[in-house]
Parts: sequence; structure tokens; C-alpha cells
Amino acid sequence: MSEAPKAVVLLSGGLDSTTVLAIAKRQGFTCYALTFNYGQRHKFELEAARKVAESQGVAEHIIANIDWRLFGGSALTDNIEVPKGRDAETIDQQGIPVTYVPARNTVFLSFALAWAEVVGASHIFIGVNAIDYSGYPDCRPEYIAAFQAMADLATKSGVEGRQKLQIHTPLIEMSKAEIVQKGLELGVDYALTMSCYDPSADGLPCGHCDACRLRLNGFEAAGSRDPLTYQ
Repeated sequence: MSEAPKAVVLLSGGLDSTTVLAIAKRQGFTCYALTFNYGQRHKFELEAARKVAESQGVAEHIIANIDWRLFGGSALTDNIEVPKGRDAETIDQQGIPVTYVPARNTVFLSFALAWAEVVGASHIFIGVNAIDYSGYPDCRPEYIAAFQAMADLATKSGVEGRQKLQIHTPLIEMSKAEIVQKGLELGVDYALTMSCYDPSADGLPCGHCDACRLRLNGFEAAGSRDPLTYQ
């Protein structure tokens, strides 16, 4: 019996990345979950990621520490107010929001690339989405294609022809409702997840930031109820 292929899965602890982990597991991959503590104000997602990784039975879960507060420039890592109360149309039309963290997915994928080479994984899974998202430039298909091309040139194993890396983006063309439906089909426990950009001191999601609004709209459109308790 051949050994299951290995995959590094970027896991924030949110709805999208948790669904991606479940997809990778269903596809037969041995999953290595990678989470980042980057100085984000919504640090409750780190505990969510731990719970998700444990529930999904990953081979290993690493939480990497990077302090983006050194640079700031984002409402998630700086003293900038998180936008709230915006509807889906407003989120879509107002360009790149202040919750964008400069170069975040580039750094995350670079770490994933390094770990993949070390553990001998030829696959990386990331939960980027180009439909129901907040306008982030590093969630677009052309960005992923560019990183894929770079990754083929950037590693020892790639240059030697021993390991061809593939970046998987199973959610990239799915609506938030479709993502929720897919996760429910796979048995994902969304009560373990955290999506809010600005939770309360005791970890309750605000219900009004872009991430909460997109999440709640997704559950509603999917004909399901979000299991989280909101402020």
C-alpha cells in the first residue's frame, strides 16, 4: 500500500481555512497544519486553529511567530479602526480595505513552501477566495499562479527535479454559501472556528466587521445557522 501524499495546509482557524483542511483530508492527504501568530488583534483565532487541527487529526501543527506590528499598516496589526456595518455590495465596491495585511499571503506561502520542502510535501493548500472576499490582492488567481511559478524556481528539490510543488486553492471560485455547504457535507464543526476581526475581550465575535458579515451571509444563503454566539 502506497503512503498517502503529504500536504501543508495554511490554517488560520477561520471558516475558509478549516474547510480547506477538511477538503485536503477527504482527498487523502496527510496534512501538516501551519498557523501564524503575527500580532493580529484577533488572536482568538489561534486557539480556534489549535482546536480545528486537533479535531481534524493532522500529522503536525505548527504555530509560527511573526510580528507584523513592526510594520503596522493594517487594522489587524495597527491602531486603525476595523470597518463595521458594511453590506456585501459596499465591501465589494470600496477597494482594498484597511484590514489588508501587506504581503501576508506571500509570507505565509513562503513559510509553507519551506516546511513542504523539509517534510517532503509536494502540495500546499490555502483558502483564498476571489468571489466572497474583501478585495485583497493576494487572493486572486493570477497571484497564486505567479507564486506557483516562483515556487518552481525557489527550492533545492524543485531545481533538482525531485519535488514539483502544487498549490491548491479549492475555494477560489466558490461563494461563501458554497463553502459553508461544502464544509457541512464534510462534517466540519464550525463551532470551533473564529472569523471575526475584532472580537470582544472574552472572544465573542462582533457580528459587524467584514469577516463576520460575509460569514453570517454565507450561512444564511446556505440555509444554515452559524453555531457561534455573537456579541
